[in-house]
Amino acid sequence: MAYRPSRSRAPGGAAPTGPATLRRANLSLVLRELRDHTSLSRAEIAQATGLHRATVSNLMAELLERRLVREVGVEHVGAIGRPRRAVALHGAHVGALGMEINVDYIAVHGTDLSGRSLVERRLVHDAMGSGPDSAVRRLGLVAKEAVEAMRRAGAVPSGIVVAVPGLVDVTRGVVTLAPNLHWRDLPLAEQLSSILGPRSVPVRVDNDANLAALAEYTSGVAAGTPHLVYLTGEVGVGGGIISGGELLRGADGFSGEVGHLRVDPNGDRCGCGRIGCWETKVGLAALVRAAMPEQAYGLPGMPVPDPDERVADIARGLASGDRRMMTAVAQVGEWLGLGGSILANLFNPRVIVIGGYFASLAQWLLPHAQDQLRRLVVAAPAAQCRFVASTLGFGAASRGAASMVVNHIIDDPTILYSLPRPAP
Repeated sequence: MAYRPSRSRAPGGAAPTGPATLRRANLSLVLRELRDHTSLSRAEIAQATGLHRATVSNLMAELLERRLVREVGVEHVGAIGRPRRAVALHGAHVGALGMEINVDYIAVHGTDLSGRSLVERRLVHDAMGSGPDSAVRRLGLVAKEAVEAMRRAGAVPSGIVVAVPGLVDVTRGVVTLAPNLHWRDLPLAEQLSSILGPRSVPVRVDNDANLAALAEYTSGVAAGTPHLVYLTGEVGVGGGIISGGELLRGADGFSGEVGHLRVDPNGDRCGCGRIGCWETKVGLAALVRAAMPEQAYGLPGMPVPDPDERVADIARGLASGDRRMMTAVAQVGEWLGLGGSILANLFNPRVIVIGGYFASLAQWLLPHAQDQLRRLVVAAPAAQCRFVASTLGFGAASRGAASMVVNHIIDDPTILYSLPRPAP
């Protein structure tokens, strides 16, 4: 399922015009069709796009020269029909790097335009405790290693998108506020570009939940569902909202901070400074504190383990019937359902996809959460909203970040023309 972002308009609401703009739009149109299909003939592309066959042939010559598409064989139509050469999206030399920095890890997903996975890794890093300068330096080192790995695989990176758990000014690449990282007004895109060097590829920054929602919509368990909410299951909790097949950003791009819904006026203080936020009830830190208080986040001298290790310990305890862990997970599940019902009443999604640790513990969490959702959604049962567990794990945001790079290329393939042409 292809994600189709809204197209930009010129001042006054008119679509931009001019030969170069028209050609760029037509190149994008052809690439979109090829992304949605395994292969197509030129005639099929002309029919699907409404472009003249001569125009399609001309565009295809340029895309073949740039090695963004490749011919994959000959199709014979009818007994005496003229053979048609089928083409498919290619771009094995064009890299897209997605990264995520969170409280306790850095994740990387590198791919090429055709979807081949080039780099996939996650490493433990205490971004919350190390401070922004140290965290950005570590992120830069990991990015350099990933870029080199992609180059060795034959792909020239064309862009980097970094996912961050917080409010992001996407236009400027500035993290306005990331409460759980203790970051405020951090020019992350600028700093990372500086670390990567003067000839580095463009760097963009976006919210982790928005990018994970994009990954779910394009290739996740609910792929193609036009109305969905994605919930991160991290130390903090964020939400990405797909409405009508498009990512909902809001007036300033700050939508989705669902973890800071106030659900308990008498609750604990949140990392954002407020009292009783939803993430203080359902975030991974809250679960660990209730299920394994001796391993709680923030204890002096305690190392920061991989979140998968924490979750695996809890899963083993649940499987063995540990009463304290069962009680803790039941409480989190009920709060998860309560908050989910608020989102269902607001946005009327078909599914609420739960990621991160929520997905890892879904068999224990979801019965409690779904029961609360059923009771508290005003339009139930007509609304038919349900929780589903993501299959993308903790890598959803980095995968979505890489997809965002690919989307930029598909939207405007001419941005690649400044890259070195690959050897034939």
